[in-house]
Amino acid sequence: MKAIHTITGASALLLFILGLFIYFKFVGAPAVPRGLEDYYVQIPTNSTFEEVMDILEKKGVLKDRKMFILLAERMKYKRGSMRAGRYELQPGWSLIEMIRHLRGGTQAPVDVILTNERLPENVAAKAARFIEPDSVDILGLFQDEAYLRSIGYTSETLMSLFIPNTYEFYWNTSPKAFVERMIKEHDAFWEKENRLKKAEALGMTPQEVYTLASIVEKETLVNNEKPRMAGVYLNRLRTGMRLQADPTAVFARRDFDTPRVTHYHTKFDSPYNTYLYTGLPPGPISMASISSIDAVLNAEKHDYIFFCAKGDGSGLHAFAKTLPAHNDNVAEYKRNLQKRGLR
Repeated sequence: MKAIHTITGASALLLFILGLFIYFKFVGAPAVPRGLEDYYVQIPTNSTFEEVMDILEKKGVLKDRKMFILLAERMKYKRGSMRAGRYELQPGWSLIEMIRHLRGGTQAPVDVILTNERLPENVAAKAARFIEPDSVDILGLFQDEAYLRSIGYTSETLMSLFIPNTYEFYWNTSPKAFVERMIKEHDAFWEKENRLKKAEALGMTPQEVYTLASIVEKETLVNNEKPRMAGVYLNRLRTGMRLQADPTAVFARRDFDTPRVTHYHTKFDSPYNTYLYTGLPPGPISMASISSIDAVLNAEKHDYIFFCAKGDGSGLHAFAKTLPAHNDNVAEYKRNLQKRGLR
């Protein structure tokens, strides 16, 4: 009787040891390689369980599909819908830890960086680099006039929605969710620092302020010069003078790489060409930086209505109140170019 108890005890111990071996070999062993700092998997929307396993295999974190299926069933992961998203997998995680994380749906966000995109298609392409929808789907929404009207925009004014910044999104954000987030960020931006009241004081809408800011953005790279530049354009608008802004003529021609503005640009018939049409163009000619938007809202009050580049390599402009003074500045500009061997 004692021998039977000894054999039974030995068998139990053997089974226990075997169980520990199986656990540490197949279940508790690290599935995610150690030593990795940033390890992410992306689960597309509407993925099946089989597709999730394929993704994990390609990432090198799934070696035993049968064990994964067994654990997933016991953890009720296989029965539920696969949660789309971008997930960070910690180095050294076991299959159990990995399944628990994927089942929980806790995503790792991505940063979408919007800076100086010129056209809606550029914004769509930039966003598509960071979130799941491709640029075609995003641009399709940008070009849906009925949808744009429902949110208070047109295809011409849409660019005024985008405020340059770094935005945190979930990878599986839809095109509409992307736009809705941009609306929220846009509204929050305009509610700060009395921007709406300042726009109203100028007799302009936020879209009009943004449109003018986009011109200022392309006219000068010097931030502390922007308020003076904005003041020139506001003076022209008030007096009914054409803006005659070179960047609008370049935009009208879509000749963005031109080194110099010529009659090819300024004579081109387009509502965006402020050499031919009075007032603001139909919409922004690019994204406007926050510094340019605030430059319009806080424009210098002065009597300047002319300006031209100094041509001395500083990137600065010479401003004038009269045409003769402006002509003198133009002559100085040409002399500076000659001195630098550029003319």
